[in-house]
Amino acid sequence: MNASTSKQQPAMNQEHRRSQRKRAHHMIHVINAITGQPIGHVGNLSIDGMLLISNRQLPEDALFQFQFQLPSAATMKSHQLEIGVHEQWCETASVPGQFWSGFRIIDISPEDYNVLYDWVMSPGGQFD
Repeated sequence: MNASTSKQQPAMNQEHRRSQRKRAHHMIHVINAITGQPIGHVGNLSIDGMLLISNRQLPEDALFQFQFQLPSAATMKSHQLEIGVHEQWCETASVPGQFWSGFRIIDISPEDYNVLYDWVMSPGGQFD
């Protein structure tokens, strides 16, 4: 972590299932950064994980590189995050043709981490 980073970034290999998860109150589309193809949208986010809602079941225990636009709480501008994630579980949703997948964030830049941290901790929204 560099001197300009203000938040303490956890080690990405530690289990943090109890982190506060904030629901996305608007559609946040997620792109597979490797293929450039849409993969789903954010259900909720925490500083170390996310729920992805997609229209297909994703490979079990897979690694992905995701990109998505997240509004910055400080500037109210959108910031593109790119994160490395590890799929933890997948289940069929109650909506036909929809799947929910849980991911652990395993790689994130300090700048993207700060934007994510600020978004999760910002007032408003619902928490899971």
